[in-house]
Amino acid sequence: MADMTGWACPAPLRDYQRIVLGHGGGGVLTSELIEHLFLPAFAAGGSMTRHDPTSALADAALADAAVLAVGGIRLAFTTDSYVVRPLFFPGGSIGELAVHGTVNDLSCRGAVPLALSAGFILEEGLELDVLGRVAQAMGRAAAAAGVRLATGDTKVVERGLADGLYVNTSGIGLVPPGVDVRPDRAAPGDRIIVSGPIGEHGIAVLSVREGLEFGGDVHSDTAALHGLVAAMLAATVPGVHALRDPTRGGLATALCEVAAAAGAGIEFAESAVPVPPVVEAACGFLGLDPLHVACEGRLVAFVAAADADAVLAAMRAHPAGRDAVVIGSVTAEHPGVVVARTAFGGNRIVDRPLGEQLPRIC
Repeated sequence: MADMTGWACPAPLRDYQRIVLGHGGGGVLTSELIEHLFLPAFAAGGSMTRHDPTSALADAALADAAVLAVGGIRLAFTTDSYVVRPLFFPGGSIGELAVHGTVNDLSCRGAVPLALSAGFILEEGLELDVLGRVAQAMGRAAAAAGVRLATGDTKVVERGLADGLYVNTSGIGLVPPGVDVRPDRAAPGDRIIVSGPIGEHGIAVLSVREGLEFGGDVHSDTAALHGLVAAMLAATVPGVHALRDPTRGGLATALCEVAAAAGAGIEFAESAVPVPPVVEAACGFLGLDPLHVACEGRLVAFVAAADADAVLAAMRAHPAGRDAVVIGSVTAEHPGVVVARTAFGGNRIVDRPLGEQLPRIC
């Protein structure tokens, strides 16, 4: 392998005067927005800084949810907004997405989801039947996940200002004693496990939005993952070091973020990553890398080598992880760099996408 000393998933400071779509894509531009605008601004009046390991703000910036100690218990807290277009797509809608996405962010901190809020931005002229379908989808998804939609808010804006509707959900969950799941716990020797085929959500949304066919049916993989995580933790609590759900920016971004947070290298085999034929065909047609296409019902796990077989078996015994596979491992070499072993026996460095490849997919 070539010398990669000094390489890292890049995040150059770019001189943008206005927001572009890429700032919401989950890649380099999103990272820059958080690092160079939000964190300094939010920390300006207090002690919460990116470099303070006790800072909930820094913790949330690195992970899918912040973990807060409250009265002797640990609560995971997260929020997310959903602007997917179209509102309904093969396999789901913005309603399921809003519940599953927030449940999964809590789950990837090892938390048991408890309750969600639901905030709606509605555009004047939106059909009540459409809103009703979305609300019902949210209710069904929450009931299936065993979480309560506990509070919410509704705002209406003028016609033409909200593309129908946007949804924000925040969530709280309880982190069980002994559970410590966070990106910087990934360590050399860890096995990297993907819970199932990647890229289906992004391609499903794109197919209906653009009216494209790719030689087969594709449905969003949107699903709640807390049951899968519970099964993994039942197999071993200390052995599950880090979890990420590869949403915006796809699997590549999830791997790069963990590599950067842990200060370790990542190596995986491209041929081991499960890419459905329809996703592969769509990406080939559109010039996309499947590693950059979003999932909404998959996770990537970093598990101690000694526990990897037990965790993999537990995942495959659960419906949400029946197609789980080991794709690679964490290494002490080339810290912060993700390296893919190609089908031709070579290696390539995998980066986060710079901006937005598929806007409005979540």
